[in-house]
Amino acid sequence: MLENDTLTEQVSETVQNDSTVQAMAETLEMLRETPVSEWLPQLVREYLVPLGIKIVVALIVLFIGRWLIKLAKKWMANGLMSKHGDPTLHTFFSNLISVVLNFVLIIFIISILGINTSSLVALLASAGLAVGMSLGGTLQNFAGGVIIILFRPFKVGDFISAQGQEGVVKEIQIFNTIILSTDNKVIHLPNGILSTGVMTIFTKEETRRVDWTVSVSYGDDFEKAKSVLLRLCNEEPKILKNPEPFVSIGQLNSSSVDLKMRAWVKSADYWPVFFSMNEKVYKTLPQEGLSFPFPQVDVHVNQKI
Repeated sequence: MLENDTLTEQVSETVQNDSTVQAMAETLEMLRETPVSEWLPQLVREYLVPLGIKIVVALIVLFIGRWLIKLAKKWMANGLMSKHGDPTLHTFFSNLISVVLNFVLIIFIISILGINTSSLVALLASAGLAVGMSLGGTLQNFAGGVIIILFRPFKVGDFISAQGQEGVVKEIQIFNTIILSTDNKVIHLPNGILSTGVMTIFTKEETRRVDWTVSVSYGDDFEKAKSVLLRLCNEEPKILKNPEPFVSIGQLNSSSVDLKMRAWVKSADYWPVFFSMNEKVYKTLPQEGLSFPFPQVDVHVNQKI
């Protein structure tokens, strides 16, 4: 009984396919026999004109939609800046709202053109699953961007070091964070790595400690060297008086006595103070009778008589 039913279904499908092919053949034959002047106006009136109108309307909606999206981004940016004054939120949410609104605009334009959006959405959902599996890193970067915005480990304007790169954070986008290096290079760092990796934020605290290693020769007066270095620290206006500057012997090296000098400054003054004190130490120590050592090697020669 089952075999008979299957055979009946196959025969029905064959007959249906044959009738469809026959109908198409009859239509083509009718078009060949009918003059073009008779069916072309009807084709233009029933198909081409409505399609043209849909295309024109879709283009108008596209231009108006793009203008409204720019207006929405600007309105949102002004609202966030006036309410929070935080450029970090401004950049991230502006990019996010742009992506969402452009996607909605595309779906709306497709519906204007007469394409079934329900089947299209289902197709996009299945395609999105496949693309999401192949672009796992991109989704990880998006999730990392959301984590950065929520927990704020850093913000726009901070000086950070991550993944072997250093610079000032300029923008936090959906997938990447853009930093500007000290030599004016634009660097894109993936948000996924930033949200899970090790990072150093130099501007998180108001103050930082500056460390120097100053080497003097063996035989130089340590107390004099210490007093000279402390005096230089106290004369520098950008060095904080609390905590007090610190100088002591850090290491007895093979050719030098290495002094450790430490002082606290505001985070913004770190590099100016670091380079300024290097120059002052280099000029002052020789004037005070203290010498900078050179690598030395003692050679003992034994002569046999």
